[in-house]
Amino acid sequence: NGAGKSTLLKILSKITAPTTGEIGVNGRIASLLEVGTGFHPDLTGRENIYLNGAILGMRKWEINKKFDEIMDFAGVQSYIDTPVKRYSSGMKVRLGFAVAAYLEPEILIVDEVLAVGDTEFQRKCIGRMQDVSKNDGRTVLFVSHNMAAVKNLCQRGVLINNGQVAMIGDIKDVISGYIDQGIVENEGEDLASIRRTRGTGAVLFKQFRTLDSQGLPTETVLSGEDIQFEFDLIFSRKMETKIDIGFSIHADNEEILTYLYTSFTNDEIVSEGPHIKKRFVWPKLPLTQGRYFIKGRVVANGDEADWPDFFLGSFYVDGGDFYGTGKHINPYAPFLIQGQWK
Repeated sequence: NGAGKSTLLKILSKITAPTTGEIGVNGRIASLLEVGTGFHPDLTGRENIYLNGAILGMRKWEINKKFDEIMDFAGVQSYIDTPVKRYSSGMKVRLGFAVAAYLEPEILIVDEVLAVGDTEFQRKCIGRMQDVSKNDGRTVLFVSHNMAAVKNLCQRGVLINNGQVAMIGDIKDVISGYIDQGIVENEGEDLASIRRTRGTGAVLFKQFRTLDSQGLPTETVLSGEDIQFEFDLIFSRKMETKIDIGFSIHADNEEILTYLYTSFTNDEIVSEGPHIKKRFVWPKLPLTQGRYFIKGRVVANGDEADWPDFFLGSFYVDGGDFYGTGKHINPYAPFLIQGQWK
């Protein structure tokens, strides 16, 4: 957050002029940067479609040819002659994306606005952007914190940090760099000192460690071995506190694989502070080879105390003899399962 992504997109879209330097653009640009961007609130949806097309330099007959596709994608047929100022935020996003994607720009710029739509609409948007990029041969510039969407859509990526290009290259390498950067910044640091954007702060994660079956710190564990997660929490004031500790496991694209809270297993924790250390033992780890990441959450006396938006830590899983047969299984999926054939 605050790296300069949205500002850069506004400069590329010629909404904001650069203080220094210049931008060279080869092609017609359409952008969707914020809810309702490019719409005149007093004009109807129909009028805004033609207005946007005219701004892109399209002829009326070209817009007419795409009009029905735009309405079908946006799903606002019943409100097409209603002023846009009466649209919900979701309706504005749907119509805005449909206009940007179907009015045939050579370059489509999309910011994180897709987070406003529902899951089905987000899938439609990703599908449409893939169609524009792969089948129509046009450029899509997509900015997002959703690593699954980025990995699914993009071939190349740019990692921006504090307004500077930190990395550019193949999308898998850039995603790894993005996640590694967050882990390295937190490594060995007092987690409680990192700024939060949510939570009361009554209880905070202070440290996290990954331990092997012997309780020793480790960065790598084999599939099928025991693994332990140790959470060290501190309390902002001395009081009897009933806390619920939760954690989630994430893949290298930030996709959540599973999660667990102490309340799920009726492991009630009551503490008077000032700190508490709790371990979770995961026997016979069923994860396949790869790197995995941990996020955490704490609920204290029914209130959300701490929910950091950064990873607490990570660990690497190497191929092991999960089934006890002497065979190392190739990681085609994140989980290994065990049962009986009958």
